[in-house]
Amino acid sequence: MAKKEITGYVKLQIKGGQANPAPPVGPALGQRGINIMEFCKAFNEKTKSFMGKPVPVVITVYKDKKFDFIIKSPPASHFIKEAAKLKAGSQEPGRNIVGSISKKQVEEIAKQKMKDLNANDIEQASKIISGSARSMGIEVKD
Repeated sequence: MAKKEITGYVKLQIKGGQANPAPPVGPALGQRGINIMEFCKAFNEKTKSFMGKPVPVVITVYKDKKFDFIIKSPPASHFIKEAAKLKAGSQEPGRNIVGSISKKQVEEIAKQKMKDLNANDIEQASKIISGSARSMGIEVKD
């Protein structure tokens, strides 16, 4: 099969199972000439398991207006806030600590995010997640 010619990529973050033609989805896809409803139906079907969670998606747009998309796991910050039972991180990370999570919770998050992280093993992935937590003003306890 001949390679399709790629005209561009669209990166969006949409709540799982809740894509609709309203902004930011509609305008971002409309200017590329993609069938918005077709994308919304396919995205919502694939992200039912992430219902309500922010899901990053990379949409590859081809010259014939067809598209493919890759769904990534929700951001680490979302999992960290969920684990610490917080609405948001600290306004002044480094000065104010707004919550804490355990090393076990960090490992659980690292396992969920492993395929999207630039790490070789769970220990490295845990360090990345710990750093994200610290930058949000959330301490990691033993």
